[in-house]
Amino acid sequence: QLVAYEVKRMKAEEGNKQKILRHIKELAEKLYKNENPYPAVAMHKVQKPAEGCHLRLHQKPFPRLDEGTVQWIIDQATAKLQGAPPAVRAEKRCMVPSGPPIAAILERNGNALANSARRLEVVRNCISYVFENKMLEAKKLFPAVLRAMKGRAARHCLTQELHLHVQQNRAVLDHQQFDFVIRMMNCCLQDCTAMDEHGIAAALLPLVTAFCRKLSPGITQFAYSCVQEHV
Repeated sequence: QLVAYEVKRMKAEEGNKQKILRHIKELAEKLYKNENPYPAVAMHKVQKPAEGCHLRLHQKPFPRLDEGTVQWIIDQATAKLQGAPPAVRAEKRCMVPSGPPIAAILERNGNALANSARRLEVVRNCISYVFENKMLEAKKLFPAVLRAMKGRAARHCLTQELHLHVQQNRAVLDHQQFDFVIRMMNCCLQDCTAMDEHGIAAALLPLVTAFCRKLSPGITQFAYSCVQEHV
């Protein structure tokens, strides 16, 4: 039904957070009612009589109840309940039109996909500049790379690119290169979730024991010494 009826409305709401939230609440209510069709039985509240009401002249006395009649009504209701089939909500079947073609929805996601591809390209370019010692170009792209690390695809891209450089025996870095690589790794691990533990974090483990820099003759610092505080 969303695809059939709501595409125009969703397009119109794209820039307005208030309208989007209202729409989400409406959907949530529909979904909740669908899952919980039988409302909880509300207790009937009996109002207390007002003070001094017994002094009113026009008040009729409550009629005396006939015990036999009351019992008969209760028995009738019990018999009906015992013979009644279990209450099942009748399904309302309806035909939902196919709505706009899929292309219309893909157009909306096209920008997001293009943005994602651009982010990955920025990550790859920045890493290339670092390893080619083009530090000025790397510095220009660096803030965009750190922002891109919020996305899982960019974090995955970082591990792949660094892995390629390790395979090319380019793991020994100078101080500036080392600093850039460490900052990217730290940012990547900082944005990792529990879902990434056996993926991205695990892929970084062999890399942090490979990348290093020479501090002085005979003393080498490995990358893990700078990123080992992450959970």
